[in-house]
Amino acid sequence: MKPPTNSSRLIRNFPPDAPCLIGVSGGRDSVALLHWLINLGYKKLIVCHLNHQLRGRSSDADARFVKKLATKYDVDLELGGANVRALAKKKKMSIETAARQARYSFFAKAAKPNRCRTIFLAHHADDLVETFLLNLIRGAGLTGLAAMREISNRRIDSVDLTIVRPFLSVWRAEIDNYVREHHLKFREDATNKKLDPLRNRIRHRIIPYLEKTLGRNIRQNIWRTAIIAAEEENWIDNEVPDSADAQLSVHKLRALPVALQRRAILKWLRAQNISEVGFDLIERVRSLAVCEAHTAKVNLPKDRHARRRAGRIFIE
Repeated sequence: MKPPTNSSRLIRNFPPDAPCLIGVSGGRDSVALLHWLINLGYKKLIVCHLNHQLRGRSSDADARFVKKLATKYDVDLELGGANVRALAKKKKMSIETAARQARYSFFAKAAKPNRCRTIFLAHHADDLVETFLLNLIRGAGLTGLAAMREISNRRIDSVDLTIVRPFLSVWRAEIDNYVREHHLKFREDATNKKLDPLRNRIRHRIIPYLEKTLGRNIRQNIWRTAIIAAEEENWIDNEVPDSADAQLSVHKLRALPVALQRRAILKWLRAQNISEVGFDLIERVRSLAVCEAHTAKVNLPKDRHARRRAGRIFIE
């Protein structure tokens, strides 16, 4: 496997002598990432593993395997558990979405006692392509299409995490070669082959079908598009400063181009700890700033509201 990223740049930005979290499921991708980082000199890693309790004994075996890995590499370990199926039912969301939320909440919880705000994740180039197509099918805007970046910041349960994905330019086949070359043991998740989750259908059916029909390898082109989208997303994001203000100025919001209005509202809603911020929600709030708008109140999740009064938009 070629170096997944500029190693010197990674070490410069995230020194190996500082503690960093790493998400390890026990699968080949995270096992390869852990091995690669250890070889780079990251000796203060804190392995984080969440038992999703979805596969009974297999899930428990995954946790035991990761515990042995942490012992082998002599690094710290944070183990957690979550009833993802119950969480999905309670919040009326897919198993995949509930699992992702549970993982990130667990990462944020693990970051606090360890005084660590950086986590390495093993997403790779194929994951980037699949996520791009998944969000495109769901009708996501640029923010969704550029959701997976090499380095990104995310606020989770009042914790600001820096997420680092060193393998984002590395393909699954390259990771397979790396695992074979270094004789790494890993846990195989049988659910990855099931076609019920949309992501698995994209991986096993849609992408191969497109490549066969079009007669070309489309992955590289989609990957390039996702990288361009991420770079443009970073630029747009930097055009609007983060706002911790409890209120939005209607006058200032109207003065912005529509794209920046949406970005300002997105940042503001996230700063106010509003969950499930999507296009429809942003547009509802943006409607409060329209000159001819008669509406002065719109609904937000969890029985909260955004209201306009005296030229300001606030949440109640």
